Amino acid sequence: MKSLCDASAVLADPLAERVLVRLGFHQRPALDLGGLSAVYDAWCRWVPFDNVRKLIHVRSGSTGPLPGHTAEDFFEAWLRTGAGGTCWAGSNALHALLAWMGFPAERGLGTMLVAPELPPNHGTVRVVLDGTSYLLDSSILHGAPLRLDPMAETEVCHRAWGVRCRRWDGHWRVQWRPLHQVGGLECRLETFGVSHGEYGTRHEQTRGWSPFNFELSARLNREDRVVGLGFGESVSLEADGSVRHAPVTHSDRVRILQEELGFSEELVARLPLDLPTPPPPGSRSAALRLPVDS
Repeated sequence: MKSLCDASAVLADPLAERVLVRLGFHQRPALDLGGLSAVYDAWCRWVPFDNVRKLIHVRSGSTGPLPGHTAEDFFEAWLRTGAGGTCWAGSNALHALLAWMGFPAERGLGTMLVAPELPPNHGTVRVVLDGTSYLLDSSILHGAPLRLDPMAETEVCHRAWGVRCRRWDGHWRVQWRPLHQVGGLECRLETFGVSHGEYGTRHEQTRGWSPFNFELSARLNREDRVVGLGFGESVSLEADGSVRHAPVTHSDRVRILQEELGFSEELVARLPLDLPTPPPPGSRSAALRLPVDS
């Protein structure tokens, strides 16, 4: 099975090799589950889910392409500043890297079920090895490939970043813990084989309103914990299953971003202060049609 990778989204060898070294590899991993697991674990520990560059961009009023609109832009910025991106940018970049390595990777669409009757609002990645599907999500950062079984519940078993998946009503549904909703949230997987162009369109549609256009959110796996910042608080999901959270000052935010999450001082200095997230514009029915970069 060949990777469904658009020619326009293929990574150049020199950039991909720099990314691989930064992730701790000195050669391409084996094209098997062991190699896939090693790459995804490294991604979850070194490439954050965050909206730092997007906040800087949208709050400045820039009309240029959104940060991470191509895998090249995403990785050049990550190598330079330590920043990752939200789901459309992160999933597109992860897909491009896996495809460059030779894995049969596909972009996917999901729906973060923050409310009923929402349209697809989330980007993700699937790899099929020997007839078995595995999810690798650049936002959830679940530490290991999640097997998608049509007949049985599956899981990544870890007290901090573990997830569960079940097939129900024609869709796989992944239960996970966002930092701002540690009681759990369900992501419904909709379809796979999505094009680079569709990802770009969905990403661009978040420019006007998104929950990640106003308040800082960042997440990364560190040792046996998940650490990060979510909507005005520092949050850590601990290896014993407990949760620690506390309000953050501006200096706390700077310290966590630089010392715990690895962002560059130069980028953090440009980050605007949080604003309260307004409700989606327009009517309730109109709001339900707005994409999200979860």
